[in-house]
Amino acid sequence: MKLTYNKIAVALLSSLSLSSFAADVDIYGKANLSLQSSDEGEGSFSEVKSNASRIGLKGTHDLGDGLTVIYKAEFQVDLDGDSEAGDSITDRNQYVGLAGSFGEVLLGKNDTMLKQSQGKVDLFSDLNGDIKNLWKGENRMADTVSYKSPEFNLFKVGVTYIAEDSVDAENGVSVAVFYGDAKLKKSNIFASIAVDSEVKGYDITRATVQGKISGVVLGAMVQTQEKVDGSAEMDGFMVSAKYKMDKITFKGQYQAADFKDGDDKSGITVGADYSLAKSTKLYTFYTSFDMDSGADEDYLAAGIEYNF
Repeated sequence: MKLTYNKIAVALLSSLSLSSFAADVDIYGKANLSLQSSDEGEGSFSEVKSNASRIGLKGTHDLGDGLTVIYKAEFQVDLDGDSEAGDSITDRNQYVGLAGSFGEVLLGKNDTMLKQSQGKVDLFSDLNGDIKNLWKGENRMADTVSYKSPEFNLFKVGVTYIAEDSVDAENGVSVAVFYGDAKLKKSNIFASIAVDSEVKGYDITRATVQGKISGVVLGAMVQTQEKVDGSAEMDGFMVSAKYKMDKITFKGQYQAADFKDGDDKSGITVGADYSLAKSTKLYTFYTSFDMDSGADEDYLAAGIEYNF
């Protein structure tokens, strides 16, 4: 644990010394904590939960001739203090690469293109209603080489290659085509289609779309997945909606996972955010999972998120 903290301190302090020759260095982070009542099938209990809180550094360095170095080192920090020894700080995206007229190439640990293809459609990402709780594919993989093409008429292509890293493993590939802006600022619609091949033991196809109609942001996602041996086949869909009224944003989301063997699962989440400032919001949500043959789960929470 102490060694891990020292590594982070060295990395962050080193970034300050880089500022004399790097064009851009940022120290950033997010603190997200909630007080919630959780019921995972054996009765309810209260807890304070850290929801993917993080700290990191990122930046660029202009090499001239249209070539730029891109780098990031991000760590998840469990601010609730109840993690197992050595697990309170874990690695998130960490990479270095080059960008230019050809696009960008990154090496290191990174979200796969399929994970990136969700854009902002998952309105409860990092919380209990996150789509990863019912579906596969939300992978952050080590030993990757990622490529994104330049944007052309709002289209962009991305590829993640995952090296096997051992004799008995298989290389994986994640490919996506993106259209528009995930934040819906440069375009009225965001859409993507993505495929995983032999990534963490699964083959997955996912299609995503999100847009704004009369002030309501609507999103939808469909996914098929199966293990590389052809078992555990699943068809799923998810729909989401949010509407902002002054400082309050109302949100709702429904997700389903229908397995070929009949073990169907579904989840619904409703919630609201209250903006205190651009950096800070209060939020509340209720999530309920119907796990068919498994134990149903329910979560009721209120929390705060601060970005810096």
